[in-house]
Amino acid sequence: MLSRLSRTTPPPLAMAARVLPRSFHPTAASAMSVSTNSHFILPPSPTVAHISFGKSLSIIGRKFHYGLNCKEDRRWSVAGWSGKVFASQREYRKSRKRSLKKKEKELELSVNICIEEQLPDDPEIVDISEMLRLNVPMAMKFAFDNLKDSDYQTRDRAINDVGCFESVELSVLLCNDEFIRELNKDWRDVDSPTDVLSMSQHIPELELPILMLGDIVISVETAARQAEERGHSLLDEIRILLVHGLLHLLGFDHEISDEAEAEMEKEEELLLKCLGWKGKGLIQSAYDAEAAGSSLLENIDRKKEGSLRFYRPKFSYIFCDMDGTLLNSKSQISSATAEALREATSRGVKVVIATGKTRPAAITLLKSVGLAGKDGIISEVSPGVFVQACLYSLEHRIPLAAFSEDRIFTLFHHPLVDSLHTIYNEPKAEIIPSVEQLLTGTDIQKVIFFDTVEGVSSTLRPYWEESLGDNASVVQAQPDILEIVPPGSSKGSGVKILLDHLGVSPKEIMAIGDGENDVEMLKLASLGVALSNGSEKAKAVADVIGASNDENGAADAIYRYAF
Repeated sequence: MLSRLSRTTPPPLAMAARVLPRSFHPTAASAMSVSTNSHFILPPSPTVAHISFGKSLSIIGRKFHYGLNCKEDRRWSVAGWSGKVFASQREYRKSRKRSLKKKEKELELSVNICIEEQLPDDPEIVDISEMLRLNVPMAMKFAFDNLKDSDYQTRDRAINDVGCFESVELSVLLCNDEFIRELNKDWRDVDSPTDVLSMSQHIPELELPILMLGDIVISVETAARQAEERGHSLLDEIRILLVHGLLHLLGFDHEISDEAEAEMEKEEELLLKCLGWKGKGLIQSAYDAEAAGSSLLENIDRKKEGSLRFYRPKFSYIFCDMDGTLLNSKSQISSATAEALREATSRGVKVVIATGKTRPAAITLLKSVGLAGKDGIISEVSPGVFVQACLYSLEHRIPLAAFSEDRIFTLFHHPLVDSLHTIYNEPKAEIIPSVEQLLTGTDIQKVIFFDTVEGVSSTLRPYWEESLGDNASVVQAQPDILEIVPPGSSKGSGVKILLDHLGVSPKEIMAIGDGENDVEMLKLASLGVALSNGSEKAKAVADVIGASNDENGAADAIYRYAF
C-alpha cells in the first residue's frame, strides 16, 4: 500500500527511525479481517504489480504532486496493488473530530507487503515478505489492544479508538540502503541510510471511515548488518523494526523528551513480548550498541562488503586489468579485492581478466586467493584477453622479454627479466642467444623492454614510435616497461572480439584498468574506471577515477558502481 508524501521536514534524527508525514496510498489492498476476539482470516495470495510515478492528483479539492525527485523512472514490485505516488505540502488546523458511530463488526486490516524493485529476488527476502503478511496484522492487533487501557502521557492521541473506523490500512516496504538513503535525502535533508522510516498518512480532520496509518519503510540491508551484530536472524531484526515503526505511526515519539523515550521503549518491549518475537526493542538495542562502542548506522558513500545481495547488477561483465589494478604494488591480490570479485560473481556478474600477462601467471595469482579453476574467474578454458602479436629484432643491449603463449624468451640474462618470474609470477624466462632463432622458432605475441623510467620515456619510447610507424604499436602498462605489439592487437580490440563471440553489447560491460594499454578497453566499456595510480592517458579517457591499487581500488569500484 502506497500513500501520499508530505514535504514537512521533521526534527533531526536522534536514533534509527523517524515518523514522517509522508506515505503511499493504495487504491486496493489485500484485506485481512480481524475480529475483537482475535479471529484471523488470512488474505488471498498476493499478486505482483508495478508502481510508477504520476504527476498530480486531485483529492477532496487538494492537488498532490509527485514527491520523489528521481533521476529515472523507478518501478516497484508490490503485492496486490498498483497505483501512483503523490505528495503535497500540508498545513493542519485544529478542529473537533466528529465521532463516528461504532459498528458491531470485524475491523478490517488492509495490509500490503511491498518489495522495492531494485532488490533482487533473494529467497530469504521473499520468505520474509510472506511471513510479514501474517506478522503485520498480528502486530497491529496487539498494538491496538494495548492502546485501550494505556496511560502514556507523551503519546500523540490523534489515533486513540480504532473501533470507530471500518478499516485500517498500512503498507510495509522492504528496500535497500540506496533507496532509503534517497528518501532521507529528499525529505529529511539527511544524506545517509537508516534502518526504518515511518511515514504517517492519518489526517484527523478528514473524518474518514478508513484509518490510513501510512507506511513503514525498512532497509533490509541495514537490518542484515544489525542482525549479525546483535546475534539474531534477519527476520527477527525486521520484526523489531516493524514494531518500532508501527509505534511511531500510533503517536509514540522517542525524540521529543526523555519521558517519551522511556514510554516508547516500554511499549516496544511489551509488544515484542506479547507477540513472542525475539530480541530487544530498537531503543534498547541502540543503547546497547552505543555502550559497546558500535556505530550501526555509520555514514558510508558506497555499498559495503556482503551487501551486493541487496542490489541488482548494472552490468553483465566486468573486464579487469591485473598489474596495477587487481594487483597492488606488491604484485598481490588483496583479500578485500578477492572478496569483491567473489561477491560479484556470486551475483551473476562475469569477471573477465584483460591482461598482458600469460595465462599461467594470471592463474597462479588468482589461485592464491581461491579464484582460479572451474568455479573461479579464470581457468584453462575461461574467456580472457591477452594482448597479442609483436615482431621485433634486438639491436641494443637492453633487456627484453618475448611472450609466446605460455612461455617467455629473452636474449641474455638480466635481473630485470628475472623479475618477471620473481615479482610478477610469470614463467621463468628461457634464454635464446640468437635473434633469428627467437623470431623463427617461436610464435611471438609481444615483446617488452626493461629500463629506468627516464630511459623508457626519453630514449626507448621516442625511438620505437618513430621507427615502427604504423607497423606496430608502442604502449606502456608500467612506467619502466615498454611494450611493442602489432597494430590492432590492443586490449580494446581483444575485448571487441570477445564481446562479438559472446554476443554481448559494450553497454553491458564495466572495465577497470590503470595503464596506457587499457585506454581502448576503458573507452569501449559502458563505464570505464581508471585507478588513481594509473597513467594520465588512462585517466583522461575514463568515466570515473577510482582509488589506487594499494587502496583496493578495483574492489571499491565494484561495490560503488557495478550494482
